[in-house]
Amino acid sequence: MRRITRITTVGIASAALALSATACGKSSNDSGSGTDSKAAKAAIAYDIGGRGDQSFNDAAYAGLKKAEDELGVKGSEAEPSEGEGDADKVQRLTALARAGNNPVIGVGFAYAPAIEKVAKSYPNTTFGLIDDTSKTGKNIANLVFNEEQGSYLAGVAAAKASKTGTVGFIGGVEVPLIKKFEAGFAQGVKDTNPKAKVLVQYLTQPPNFDGFAKPDLGKAAAQGQLDKGADVIYAAAGLAGSGSIEAAATAGKWAIGVDSDQYNQAGLASYKAKILTSVTKDVSDSVFNLIKSVKDGKPQTGEIRYGLATDGVGLADSNPEYKKMTDLIAAVDKAKKDIIDGKITVKTAP
Repeated sequence: MRRITRITTVGIASAALALSATACGKSSNDSGSGTDSKAAKAAIAYDIGGRGDQSFNDAAYAGLKKAEDELGVKGSEAEPSEGEGDADKVQRLTALARAGNNPVIGVGFAYAPAIEKVAKSYPNTTFGLIDDTSKTGKNIANLVFNEEQGSYLAGVAAAKASKTGTVGFIGGVEVPLIKKFEAGFAQGVKDTNPKAKVLVQYLTQPPNFDGFAKPDLGKAAAQGQLDKGADVIYAAAGLAGSGSIEAAATAGKWAIGVDSDQYNQAGLASYKAKILTSVTKDVSDSVFNLIKSVKDGKPQTGEIRYGLATDGVGLADSNPEYKKMTDLIAAVDKAKKDIIDGKITVKTAP
């Protein structure tokens, strides 16, 4: 797998030239999806934090790796640069498309404006846009999730596991997507224990997206919530969430992971005993399924939604301690059934 690591603004332009040179001589205004080999090629462009975040980006990578292993696809990856703008993302996606990758997948809503622009220049290439439906097109697949549903289950679990009656939610950046996590979590907590207190903190406000990238911010926020009596903390903050997990685990309190099953993430092994559960989003399969659809000649387009009913979101049970909590599991299972059956409607905004 080819990985372009931490491309800077200048580096992106250089990469675009280098990659286009391998695209079978396709000119810059060629809107086809040229390839320099018979092997199918696919690429993902990472969100803030990049690969190694033990969460969102790593889940996307797992889908690309699966496509390599099972479909024989040649994968490429591209990392974000700190403080980049839409122009940088346009250059990155253009470079990947010109190199013959199909599909090209932008990991995260921040890629929406860039994908809208680049997709028009490459109509024969399928573009995947994860976590956003604001930009659409005939060759754009919007891969989205019912995060609020999985977060509701986390709220049920947190309320059941808490001994103090105070739990915490930490959001990376205060944007509508992360507000969905907050809304579902708070609703799940309150429906389970109306007397419970939910502490809420966001690490940064847009256009500052450091709240998805800096673990020290997550650690400090979690420590503040612990000091206020929280004994279960759920963070939806990408790489920054690892800091909150560290703080909670070090204090002997419960952490709830996000996006990936963080109990099984190697980078968090020191804290896994206190990772009660994780709200999972099947980003991995969404990436794999899109790549497979293109390889099969039937590319996905439009909104592709992953919800609780199809296990597109869920709650991990890897921690043996979680499996011992029979009352908690029963409450989570009931809540899951009620959501799927339509008895519970989960809010998408606080």
